[in-house]
Amino acid sequence: MDYLVTIGLEIHAQIQTRSKMFCGCSADYAAAPPNTHVCPVCMGLPGSLPVPNRRAIELAALTGLALNCRIASDNVISRKNYFYADLPSGYQRSQYDDPLCVNGWVDIDGDQGPKRIGLTRVHIEEDTGKLTHTADGGSLVDFNRAGVPLMEIVSEPDITSPEEARRYFQKLRQILVWIGVNSGDMESGALRCDANVSVRPAGQQAYGAKVEIKNINSFRFVERALAYEIERQVTSLRAGERIVQSTRGWDEATGTTVAQRTKEFAEDYRYFPEPDIPPLRLTEAWVAERRAELPELPDARRQRFMTDYDLTPYDATVLTDERAVSDYYEQAVAAARPRGVAPKDVANWLTGELFRLLKDSGETLVVAAQRIRPEYLAEVQELLNNGVITRTSAKEAFDAAFREGRAPAQIVAERGMAVIGAGDALTDMVRQAIADNPKVVEEYRGGKVTAIKYLIGQVMKATRGQASPQAVQQALEQELTRQ
Repeated sequence: MDYLVTIGLEIHAQIQTRSKMFCGCSADYAAAPPNTHVCPVCMGLPGSLPVPNRRAIELAALTGLALNCRIASDNVISRKNYFYADLPSGYQRSQYDDPLCVNGWVDIDGDQGPKRIGLTRVHIEEDTGKLTHTADGGSLVDFNRAGVPLMEIVSEPDITSPEEARRYFQKLRQILVWIGVNSGDMESGALRCDANVSVRPAGQQAYGAKVEIKNINSFRFVERALAYEIERQVTSLRAGERIVQSTRGWDEATGTTVAQRTKEFAEDYRYFPEPDIPPLRLTEAWVAERRAELPELPDARRQRFMTDYDLTPYDATVLTDERAVSDYYEQAVAAARPRGVAPKDVANWLTGELFRLLKDSGETLVVAAQRIRPEYLAEVQELLNNGVITRTSAKEAFDAAFREGRAPAQIVAERGMAVIGAGDALTDMVRQAIADNPKVVEEYRGGKVTAIKYLIGQVMKATRGQASPQAVQQALEQELTRQ
């Protein structure tokens, strides 16, 4: 029997602010000693009063606009009650009935072509502390992360395969990092995912029981966890067993999902409005200010690169994967056009030689760009276009510019890398190649015209790639005819 898979993702994304969501404690918890970035508010002490972080709300709204959401004018912060050790207050300040952003969407490459994944909501809340379980069965808790601003981005159940779930998660991360609201660092927990999945027989209208897989922190794990869980549910249904709505964790070591607890329902959390925070009223003018902050998004820039710069879909996709790369390319193109250098040539240098050098050095483009300025890509191609250097010399000059942070033209001049054209120097090298390879010369004169390619290679080697191959061939033909 065929089964239908229904998946929805809840993405938890920390908002990049200096302070926490409802207090003035530093939100930079990663390197701090445990329980040093805490105060009465984020420790939930009686009598402490929370104050919402204005910038966190602005960035959450910016996210909603980037995800095609409507920004709600009236927002309520609620208390979500639960008794886990990672929040000392016994509740989490979150949103329930009145989320900040509603009814958005994200376009992805679906299994059957372009696909739009609906978004139910984007709401703001505070993050929890971090539990560390010890070998003796105990648990340690660090509250530095408790209270860090967090967004929860909830999709509609529009995803139908683990592969689509991975691509959706990747697309969301790209957008969040692109607009500067999240670091994208999944290893530290700044971005993580809860995956809800249900399976039902084909033809059944009602969804199957929902199983939630908690706190997945990599694209690969999302895909693997869902693939395993789907297979587990299908196997159970085929055996006549009932799927129970529950929460499970992903165990990478065993490649399995592990039962944690039966799934809570909204009523279990006993939501009610936070009495210490009044409703948030967001005006149209305020939303317009947020919209003005929104940069050109990856999909729009990708399309513009294809239209304006005549790039292939592949090149445009690569160059818009990260905003830093995309901005760098735009600056390089701006420097290239007055020099008569095509945007495609700039793209080739960036995605070819520069990416290779970055990979070899382990640097990011942001760091390397302090040395290898965007206009250097245009300059090295201009030297090549004008016949000043060969392609071999161009790569050598570009490598040196990357390491030394100096202009390619300066490096070419200082190292004498300009093309060796006609003249006595080239003639001497041609004669030497002929003298050193009598057998090849004999083959050429015997009618094997392709033998000249070997002689060209010998001369190019002698000139360290600085000679023009066309000039070398012409000089060889003249000398071979003369002898």
